[in-house]
Amino acid sequence: MWTTTIARCTLPTLLKGSSILACHALRAGGRPGWAAAISPSPSLHLTWRQLRGHGTQAPAPLPSTALGETPGVRQVRALDQERLLEVEWEGSGQSLYPYTWLRDNCQCPLCTLQSAQARSLLLSQLDIHTGVDRVQVTDNNKVSIVWPDQHTSEFDPEWLRKRCFSPAARQALQEELFLNERVYWDSELRIPTASFEEVLHDDKAALAWLLALRRVGIVYLKGAPVEQGQVARLSQRIGYLRLTFYGHTWQVQDKSQANNVAYTSGKLSLHTDYPALHYPPGVQFLHCLSQAGEGGESEAVDGFHMADQLRREDPEAFRTLTSLRVDFTDTGSDYCDFMVQSKNHIIDVDSDGRVVRINYNNATRDSVLDLPLHQVQGFYSSLKAYVQLMTRPENMLTYKMEPGDLVTFDNWRLLHGRKSFQSHPDRVRHLEGAYLDWDEVMSRLRILCKSVHGES
Repeated sequence: MWTTTIARCTLPTLLKGSSILACHALRAGGRPGWAAAISPSPSLHLTWRQLRGHGTQAPAPLPSTALGETPGVRQVRALDQERLLEVEWEGSGQSLYPYTWLRDNCQCPLCTLQSAQARSLLLSQLDIHTGVDRVQVTDNNKVSIVWPDQHTSEFDPEWLRKRCFSPAARQALQEELFLNERVYWDSELRIPTASFEEVLHDDKAALAWLLALRRVGIVYLKGAPVEQGQVARLSQRIGYLRLTFYGHTWQVQDKSQANNVAYTSGKLSLHTDYPALHYPPGVQFLHCLSQAGEGGESEAVDGFHMADQLRREDPEAFRTLTSLRVDFTDTGSDYCDFMVQSKNHIIDVDSDGRVVRINYNNATRDSVLDLPLHQVQGFYSSLKAYVQLMTRPENMLTYKMEPGDLVTFDNWRLLHGRKSFQSHPDRVRHLEGAYLDWDEVMSRLRILCKSVHGES
């Protein structure tokens, strides 16, 4: 069974002699495609079994061999009629590569800027109907192609095999690049927990944190200093913060003349942050500086898992929430004055029908509803069905943050809320928050995997 570059970061080599990734078996919940619990500890307890996808299909293996064990090239053959290069691998198996793609991706210094690994060859210079003059396997087992203009390209076997056009290889590489599999969960989840200081200073701990954040969607960090500025410190472990109209960081407190319902002491219903933006922040940090004496418990639900349940239980509601665009709005003044407006699906799916983002905040859902009259009631029925699923006790996770706790979660996936609390002058509930985008987080995850394992 092959494993991807990212997957290998969670295999037993990472579990040896370190409290950071002590092995703890996943306790199954008895439901297909679902994982129930990941044990908390001072350090993050994760195994590859825990981080494998539940609710999405695992990628199929590459033919014949595992990625990272790329076989040598036995022979190459030009199929001129099909305009394909056939590579036969030692052992067994073969791969086909279009001539045009090979010429477009020539790795020589004339066609690729080596220092940036970026294409220098202009598309205007590419003959998309090119043939080949001759092909051969070199003495150092590279594939050499001489083109009709006598330009020569050489390709490393591992580079070629990773980019094989077979469905299995393509699916495998996409999973390696984007980690799209998820571990679904419900109210029985025990949140993966790690040390704030270990994540800041140890690459293995940081890698485990980001892998769990991607797979599970929520990770608790314990032991952060009880003072403002820690979410900014943590963001520097990744790259930089996402600036929004509420600032680089923001203070969640009960405020007079609040410009956001979060800045009150009332109950917050389950929501994702900032669906009023067409590209909402992907990751959220919340650091507890002071907790209310009564109330203020946090609530969270796995929005992807709930969307999957909705698809099974009420296909028409799922179709409605993935096809109709809903207006969201947010108006006020904070970091600067703002008046934002968006149109988003409640549930975003990709071209394969996989759920990729939830956009829902009842507070900022606009009174403007740009739908034909006959679709209005159906929309409300569909949204109500989704919300009722999320608020079932067996689906909702409840936890209470204490000073020094810092929760990190996937804002595209989790819907989070809060119970009401009593605000007292001598004990003011205060959380500091910040946002990042998934592009920055995934970039750091890939870099950490390379630094920990020396893999490209």
